[in-house]
Amino acid sequence: MKPFTLEPRMLTLRGVFYPTGYMILMFPTAQDARDAERKLRGAGYDSEAVSLLTPTDIQGQVAHTVGNADMPLPSAGTEADTVRHFAQLASQGHHALMIHAPSAEESTHVMSVLHDAPISYGQKYRHLVIEDLVE
Repeated sequence: MKPFTLEPRMLTLRGVFYPTGYMILMFPTAQDARDAERKLRGAGYDSEAVSLLTPTDIQGQVAHTVGNADMPLPSAGTEADTVRHFAQLASQGHHALMIHAPSAEESTHVMSVLHDAPISYGQKYRHLVIEDLVE
């Protein structure tokens, strides 16, 4: 697992966090996130395709991408609200895994491996659509 680094390709044209082809899965604790990554590695998932986001990463790098995204008019999409939800959970100590899973099959595989993991929130960033992964 690699540490998270915000890259320009993970942003919309307005500068809001939108890492197309990635899943963001949040967990109540750092240990829950590390356990989930271990399960993925045990199921053959490439650990180089997984990044850990600490609450500091989320509140520092990710949350700041919202900026004035809703000014002068609200965004047509939900990317700013999604980032705000990540930040709200991070303020409670939640950690996240950012998993490269560009295809539907890869997303399904990840979710099947982690079916019993304590995922507190999950999103898949597809082209033009953010998909809820947990209810």
